[in-house]
Amino acid sequence: MQIKISVRHGHISDATQQLIRDKAEKLLHYFDRLTMIEVTVDMKKDQKWVEFLVQAEHKHDLVAHDSHADLMAAVDLALDKVALQLRRYKEKLQDHRRTPSVGEVAGAPTVEKSGEE
Repeated sequence: MQIKISVRHGHISDATQQLIRDKAEKLLHYFDRLTMIEVTVDMKKDQKWVEFLVQAEHKHDLVAHDSHADLMAAVDLALDKVALQLRRYKEKLQDHRRTPSVGEVAGAPTVEKSGEE
């Protein structure tokens, strides 16, 4: 999995970039088939804006963004949003496999075996 971090209107230290990478890697706990995570940080004067663009296998991109005066708070807020999207997507995949078959939904008679004949 690749993690790309880009910064607009300023720069962030290598230590801060590593912190963001470590937090982004925790998304693998929610869904392990991620192919790429792109983090965009916009360093405005009073607000720090953070966007996560997550690519998963067989799925369109998941996008979450948030802003806050503190950079790491903005990262945490956006990360929580994308984690929620990943959890919902994973639950949707798992529930899809457990849906009843077409015959069960249509009310097709089931064959019951009786022990006494």
